[in-house]
Amino acid sequence: MKQEDLIHEIGQIRSMMERSSKFMSISGLSGVLIGCVALLGALLGYYMVYGTKSEFGYRDYYILDTGIIFKLALIAIVVLLISVAIGVLMAKAKAKKAGQTIWNTTSKALLKAMAIPLISGGLFCLILMSQGDYGLIASSLLIFYGLALTAASVFTFKEVRVLGILEIALGLLALALPGYGIWFWALGFGVLHIIYGMIVHEKYEK
Repeated sequence: MKQEDLIHEIGQIRSMMERSSKFMSISGLSGVLIGCVALLGALLGYYMVYGTKSEFGYRDYYILDTGIIFKLALIAIVVLLISVAIGVLMAKAKAKKAGQTIWNTTSKALLKAMAIPLISGGLFCLILMSQGDYGLIASSLLIFYGLALTAASVFTFKEVRVLGILEIALGLLALALPGYGIWFWALGFGVLHIIYGMIVHEKYEK
């Protein structure tokens, strides 16, 4: 066997080993759908806070009654549940097509890696809500979600790490400009997910 062929074979074996140690059942199209759901949620939230005749502009104050806060929290929970359902169902379908299962050692490790940042972020935002610091919630969710993605990226597509870093960057911008919270929410959870999903679908699923 020539040296070039040997190097090629070693590369193939290494690639197979890397793929076997990563969770590859995440569907790119699910990212697109989740992004669309997030955009719809952000649109509904914007309508509830600003109304239909508002203009795009910076807002550095928040006078929201508890009714609106409850509705916004409900929208966020519904968007989260729908997104999780879409992700799980489409991952199962992709894994089934490949003759695999989504519940394995790698997926468990991925969930464990995401758990600490997500749980910490959720509790942190609940504390912010209880203290009336509503302007920091959108930025905090983006930052903690980005941290969860970067932690989980070790076990799946490398594009997840890029998505996580971009989410953190948007979260920091939202922290500096709290008056644009809903817009950053739409960009982070909506637009970025759609772009990420299209890239993953084009690169790994065609």
